[in-house]
Amino acid sequence: MNTASSLFTLSLIISILLITLNSQLATMKPNNEKLSPYECGFDPLKTFRLPFSIRFFLVAILFLLFDLEIALLLPLPWAIQLTTPMHTLTWTFTILLLLTFGFIYEWTQGGLEWAE
Repeated sequence: MNTASSLFTLSLIISILLITLNSQLATMKPNNEKLSPYECGFDPLKTFRLPFSIRFFLVAILFLLFDLEIALLLPLPWAIQLTTPMHTLTWTFTILLLLTFGFIYEWTQGGLEWAE
């Protein structure tokens, strides 16, 4: 038995053991309070869900985009030491320029204004 199959077998045994142990030791005693849709004790008369503003999602997407930018630029100090550093710097400035133009476009369109 090689190393990969033994590790797979060991992880399968541990997983099955933990699942059965959890199902045996967990206390599952549902009552009316736990089964009710709201734990606060009263039934709602109408729905109180407010729809999210599209601006909330826009800010979240912009956050993810700039977070991704950091992940793309993180290996830059190591990439500059390659045989073609100008190629690396060209792609870096291209990414930064594209993100800067996108940021300026969102700013001029009013997408970053939170108050309506």
